[in-house]
Amino acid sequence: NKFTMIILFVLGSFFVSKTNAQTVVKGIITDVNTGETLPGATVKIVGTLIGVSTDFNGKYTISIPSSNTKLLFSFIGYQPQEINVDGRTIINAQLVYSSSSLGEVVVTALGITRQKKALGYSVGQVKAEEFSRVSQENILNAIAGKVPGVAIASTGGTGSSVSMVIRGAKSLNNDNQPLFIVDGVPIANTLNNVSQIGNDNRVDYGNAIADINPDDIENVSILKGPSAAALYGSRAGNGVVVITTKNGSKAKKIH
Repeated sequence: NKFTMIILFVLGSFFVSKTNAQTVVKGIITDVNTGETLPGATVKIVGTLIGVSTDFNGKYTISIPSSNTKLLFSFIGYQPQEINVDGRTIINAQLVYSSSSLGEVVVTALGITRQKKALGYSVGQVKAEEFSRVSQENILNAIAGKVPGVAIASTGGTGSSVSMVIRGAKSLNNDNQPLFIVDGVPIANTLNNVSQIGNDNRVDYGNAIADINPDDIENVSILKGPSAAALYGSRAGNGVVVITTKNGSKAKKIH
């Protein structure tokens, strides 16, 4: 009858509301050694795609489906940690720093080492071993074919200038060459180092970047995005190539 239907409807609504009930868990994530908070750390419900990030103060708030949920805490450069909720509404996590958990790192326009996936722009990288596989008289020739979106071509014979264009030409009035930063020092790699002797003898002396010995290079980071070049202004309108050369290291003791 109608009374029975009403009772069943009320019980069903109560059951659904209980099933969909959410528990709110809050907390703060810190470094276990320094006690410093970790802004931008990730809190994820294990087994799902649901997750949140910590705010500027390292705090988070997440809604979980049940008190038996397990949370995964993670941050770049730190060991991930899983914690069972067990009915708690406040869970503070302390993460342990681990250099082995870092992914590929690159050198930014500021000359600072950062994890590649943490940057907001595209970066191509060529490491030292790539330059020693096949010997080249010009480091640009050694980079050719190793970084997507970068076109490298020689303008003449052996020893002549080599052109490097990142993500296509942007201007009809200049040579579209990127700005090179070698150990923090800007170098203009233009294609105009040409002299004319008489009517027929045109000599291309090569560009400045050819003076660098490929064997002295530790790594090369090619910064493609416009935000990557913001530090150097209009000079870097065609991109930036950050070159880090090798430095000395302490020799091991001979026993």
